[in-house]
Amino acid sequence: PSGNTVRMQSSIHSTTEDEATEVAAEAAAAPLPDIVPEPVVAPINGWVPNESLPCYGLPGALAPTGFFDPLGFAQSGITLNEVKRNREAEVMHGRVAMLATVGYFAGEAISGPFNIHGPANDQLQQMPAPAFAFLTLSIAAAELRRATIGWVEPDFGDWTKTLWKLRDNYYPGDIGFDPLGLKPTNAKDFANMQTKEIQNGRLAMLGWAGMCSQELVNHRTILGTIDFYQK
Repeated sequence: PSGNTVRMQSSIHSTTEDEATEVAAEAAAAPLPDIVPEPVVAPINGWVPNESLPCYGLPGALAPTGFFDPLGFAQSGITLNEVKRNREAEVMHGRVAMLATVGYFAGEAISGPFNIHGPANDQLQQMPAPAFAFLTLSIAAAELRRATIGWVEPDFGDWTKTLWKLRDNYYPGDIGFDPLGLKPTNAKDFANMQTKEIQNGRLAMLGWAGMCSQELVNHRTILGTIDFYQK
């Protein structure tokens, strides 16, 4: 009986080891669950998108209003690409408005090579056809160049994936054009300069809209209107 007991215990022990080996082998052969690592976002000009911050942490807010978004263009739920695209539009239109504001005063003060005069609103149609064509082509070339820098190439096979999509490593408005070397290398200084540019661009958009509206109403130059109301 003693020998039978030993053999039974040995058989049970062997069976348990075999089962454990089979379970381990099955576990090793089973496919591992797909673990998707969190994307690592490299800083762009010192900015790392943060979903918990207004506008994903992009600079531009300034006291006393702070983050001001009454129409909800950057409200919770708006994607990062949409926020970047809206900022791209704001920055570029602000730059155009700053140039236009200066251009209104300069164009009305100097007739230029084509003897163009009068309110700035009426000057574009006074340009000779070749000069107007050159201006149009120049604007188109600049816009196409900006698109190739900041925007994802269109996928005509599935256009919904790339329509209106900016590159992940593209900072809105940073097209690499800095002939005077004014772009700061420090993240804090860059954010401060971005805030100044955006605030001045916003002011310029309001100022240009006011000047354009004024000339549409009274058909006088800016300085001519000031002189008229001083009499």
